[in-house]
Amino acid sequence: MREKGLLATLARLIPYAGNTIPRLMLGVLVGIAAHMFALALPQVLRDLVNGLEQNLNLQFLLGSVGLFLLLGASEAILVLLRRWLVLEPGTQVEARMRNHLYEKLQKLPISFHDQWPSGQLLSRSVQDLGLLRRWISFGFVLLIANIVMIAVGLGILFNTHWMLGTILLVSSLPFWVRGFNYQREYGMASRQSQDQAGDLATNVEESVHGIRVLKAFGRGEQAAGVFSRGAKELRMTELRKARLNSNLWLFIIMLPELSIGLSLLAGVYLISSGELTLGGLVSYFATVMVLRWPIESLGFLLAFTLDAKAAVQRFVEVIDQPIDISEEEQLQSIENPVGRLEFKDVHFRYPDAPDKQRDLIDGVSFKIEPGESVALIGITGSGKSTVTSLATRLYDTTSGSIEIDGVDIRKLSFGELRSTIAMAFEDATLFSASVRDNVLLGRPDASEEEFKQALSIAQAEFVYDLPEGVETIIGEEGMSLSGGQRQRLALARAVAAKPSILVMDDPLSALDVDTEALVENALRKVLAGTTALIVAHRPSTVMLADRVALLQDGKITAIGTHSELLNNSEHYRYVISSFDSEKQVII
Repeated sequence: MREKGLLATLARLIPYAGNTIPRLMLGVLVGIAAHMFALALPQVLRDLVNGLEQNLNLQFLLGSVGLFLLLGASEAILVLLRRWLVLEPGTQVEARMRNHLYEKLQKLPISFHDQWPSGQLLSRSVQDLGLLRRWISFGFVLLIANIVMIAVGLGILFNTHWMLGTILLVSSLPFWVRGFNYQREYGMASRQSQDQAGDLATNVEESVHGIRVLKAFGRGEQAAGVFSRGAKELRMTELRKARLNSNLWLFIIMLPELSIGLSLLAGVYLISSGELTLGGLVSYFATVMVLRWPIESLGFLLAFTLDAKAAVQRFVEVIDQPIDISEEEQLQSIENPVGRLEFKDVHFRYPDAPDKQRDLIDGVSFKIEPGESVALIGITGSGKSTVTSLATRLYDTTSGSIEIDGVDIRKLSFGELRSTIAMAFEDATLFSASVRDNVLLGRPDASEEEFKQALSIAQAEFVYDLPEGVETIIGEEGMSLSGGQRQRLALARAVAAKPSILVMDDPLSALDVDTEALVENALRKVLAGTTALIVAHRPSTVMLADRVALLQDGKITAIGTHSELLNNSEHYRYVISSFDSEKQVII
């Protein structure tokens, strides 16, 4: 795909600017007005020098000095007003973009999150958007104001004398040629730098989350070495950016000095020939000095703008990602759900899977009646977790359909689907919130009795012994708790949602034998009135279910009671025998 130009890329910010545009444009106009007052000062100085040459008049001197002070004070006030005007628009644009990015991340399919490193997303939502806020409030405004000031200043210099203006214009041409090449080279380096910063953020996040593993295996030094290499690559890229900037600054500083020297020679000649007054020459050099900072700032502002372009590119890369799983326009509703779950010739393959590779889920068909529980078992990699993810539309089927009470789940709103069906994952993810908020995530309006009942069923009463009981704030991802404690809270969260259908992806894998038995006994009461699909890796979990479905090569090859499958399916016996030997006693 062809990369868009600078203006086309930055134009993607316009929808987020919204009602801030008038204020931002007013800030630009005020900034230009401040520059015009600055350019007016040399003209007052010209009249003052020419007036003093002709007639030393105290009243004229005081009037000129007073006008000079008034112009200077007006410029300072306008600079202050410009800053006040442009600061708020930048923060509003940043907030809107960050909210949009977060909403987009919530809507994007799981397949997107499987492929994108979290550090890259984090750097886009924090570092890149912070850079854009500063560019909007500072870089954008000053870039426009300074370009206008330079153009008006050149006009003034040409008006002073065409020869002096031509000298300054011609001497600046190499800068514009260099700036054209600089834009391409610096733009590439800027994008590379921001991507490398995202990779480093990912590295830090993975190291922090995996700190127990790194310490346990003594791989801290190796992890530090990987980080160091990444940091070195980023450092080299930043140094390349600095060298590009330095080369541009060489032109920015050297060319004005050269033009000043040539202008001085030309000015002396013009005064001696009577074509220019002394005041005009003083005004010329004063104007050049006023223009010096705007000219020198062009290098920094151009670099800032190219950084902003790269930040916008990285932002829209996420925003433009297609949402493959979305609500249909014509939605249906289930008035009184009873919880009948049916898979009809369901196929699924990942979008990037080779064409010759068979579907991961290759024609799964089975039905779970209301209040019935079915255990789904199979060897590792057979697709059990994928089946549960399809039922909750974390992924969408490639073909076939999944129905709840006869309604295709694709015709249900996400809100209705996920209030009808709840899921307990093997990998229990908790959030940095209180125990209560984590358990009631799926049903915040649950009563206190329902909350306590969910904790009791999941054998999670240990929360009452925490420092602040159920109001204790769980650390990031619940890492302050044991694996079994996290699983019990995740199970309590699914139970508290009181769904018509409960999907459990091996939610008891981290529990000890005694706790597992207690949880299973409590779950039997819950499952008596709830339709359940349970991914099982233990015989004891299989025993919870009314029937068992055997998944083999992406298909349901057998379905029946545990005893029936033991008698009739060799592959089922093989799968069961592969479970922990300690659990085989239950068979």
